[in-house]
Formats: sequence, C-alpha cells, structure tokens
Amino acid sequence: MSELAEKVGLSKTPVQARLKRLERDGFIRGYAAIIDREKMGEGHVAFVQVKLSDTRSAALDAFNRAVIGVPEVEQCHMMAASFDYLLKVRTRDIAAYRRVLGERISALPHVAQTSTFVAMETVKDRS
Repeated sequence: MSELAEKVGLSKTPVQARLKRLERDGFIRGYAAIIDREKMGEGHVAFVQVKLSDTRSAALDAFNRAVIGVPEVEQCHMMAASFDYLLKVRTRDIAAYRRVLGERISALPHVAQTSTFVAMETVKDRS
C-alpha cells in the first residue's frame, strides 16, 4: 500500500479511502491470486470456436447454463462473428484437451461445429 501511495504522491490514508470508494462503487469487483497454471497441470491452452445449430434465446440460454459446468472452460464469450461462442480451455495436455472436446464441449446443447486453435505461447496476460 505504501508503495502505491508513494507512486501517486499521497499518504496511505487517502489512498485507502480512494480504494474503498472504488470498491463500494463497483469499479474494483474483487482481488485474485495469480496462479501458475503450469504448476497446476493446466498449461495447455486452446481457443475453441463454437457454432450452434440453433441461436434462438432458449438455445443460447441452454448452452450458457451448460458451459458454466465445464471446469476446463476458463472463459466463454458470445461473439458477433461467423461462429457463436469463443471458449478458452485449459487442460494438462493435448490428449486431455481431446477428451474435453469430445466428451464435454461437443456434448453441450445445440453444438453443431467446433474449430480449435492451440496457443503455443502466452505473450501477454493481464490477469
């Protein structure tokens, strides 16, 4: 905290007050530990484009509810693109990813097609 206070030219008390205000107003939603994914056995990263067979509200809701239950899916974004969703999937290795794709992702409601892009290296990660 004192290092932050020095950088912005304020004492500790005003910095703490500003942080509390940012938290209260919802600008800071929380704090998180930065996990070493390699050490956790989750070093393989794949991005998966998912195209659904049905994009009506009920189908989208069903997919959204189901994808939340797949622990290997780190992020899921609905896209304005030629596909419907982009998933970030973390697994131990390519064999584990293959199982997750075949047994979990492809089995999600209304999945018609997937395309996988494997990350070779993370250059920038703001988390």
